[in-house]
Amino acid sequence: MNEITSVKSGQSFLVSHLLDSAFKSGGLRGYSAYRDLGVANATQGLATAHVIRMTAPFTEEHAQQHHHNVQLQLVYVLKGWFKNEFEGEGVHVMEAGSCWLQPPGIRHKVLGWSTDCELLEIILPAEHATVVDP
Repeated sequence: MNEITSVKSGQSFLVSHLLDSAFKSGGLRGYSAYRDLGVANATQGLATAHVIRMTAPFTEEHAQQHHHNVQLQLVYVLKGWFKNEFEGEGVHVMEAGSCWLQPPGIRHKVLGWSTDCELLEIILPAEHATVVDP
């Protein structure tokens, strides 16, 4: 449940409480459920934040190289582990407590995750394109 109150400087105060029912499938990735934290609405699109819960086992079809047209993308591992390959940076396995910042437009692909994996992702701006790379 998200609560938004007083507006100041174009942004609203926001509190988002954990409810398992808040996780929704059908987002950017079919193998994940997303819990929208309400940041996009509270910032009038300046940023978005969500918790991503992996809902299916990793398969090779998930390893598609892509990039995001963003100004900032920060990811923090809440539970489990997540494995990526970043162009020019190599392969990294992120575990609970790991955090990474993806520079705008960096090409990357997902190489795996644990069945209990949950990530916090913060992106600027809220609306952005994801582009599959050749």
